[in-house]
Amino acid sequence: MKKYLVILSLFVCIQSKAQNGKLVWSDEFNSESINAANWIYEIGGNGWGNNELEYYTNRPDNSKIEKGNLLFIAKKESYNGKSYTSARMKTEGLQNFKYGKIEARMKVPVGQGLWPAFWMLGQNVSTAGWPKCGEIDIMEHISNTKETVGTIHWDNNGHVSSGKPTPCNVAQYHVYGIEWDANSIKWLLDGNKYYEASIADNVKSTDEFHLPFFIILNLAVGGGWPGNPDATTQFPDTMFVDYVRVYELPHAADSKMK
Repeated sequence: MKKYLVILSLFVCIQSKAQNGKLVWSDEFNSESINAANWIYEIGGNGWGNNELEYYTNRPDNSKIEKGNLLFIAKKESYNGKSYTSARMKTEGLQNFKYGKIEARMKVPVGQGLWPAFWMLGQNVSTAGWPKCGEIDIMEHISNTKETVGTIHWDNNGHVSSGKPTPCNVAQYHVYGIEWDANSIKWLLDGNKYYEASIADNVKSTDEFHLPFFIILNLAVGGGWPGNPDATTQFPDTMFVDYVRVYELPHAADSKMK
């Protein structure tokens, strides 16, 4: 979720329809409670490296399953020294993936200072650190913009990042995804490819993207990229996640859980 975009020549803009392979993992959020075999809460209010303003909790006030959706609820309230609360979950140590088609059907809030995200970090983040672990931002939206952004971050003698926005009414449900194999990462909106990054043969030292990653979902408040909420921001506000699915790519035999 760190944001310093540098547009590099390894990206090309292409429109085409993506294909699904074998479903290898999913969470459809049809149970009464959050599946502890799939998700771990991240709890705290340390700014998360982005100067975020919220305190992430595991309270039902900030996250719950309702009508087949996983809800992330951002609230304006005083809590553990912070003025906002929200939720952040990850699959680290439970479900890790190397390659595949990874997607979520989501509807996210629009408002100054709100920062919903569906993204991934390398499972070696605790030892390699960031950005050497690599980061894949499948979907991010900030404030009142009318677009979603897909980005990767990695280390090439220091932090390097590059990404592309695409127009999107994020207040409606959309399917956000990537197709990731040994040669490239392709960003998808409702199954249509809008961007592609080459990672073949460690182009520009992109070796981070040939190791397993885990999934993160969160709804941040404030931070260096979106800025702070203002008087127009409505609280509480909610991010809805209908499902998260991981498919094996037919041409990538290594797309599986790790």
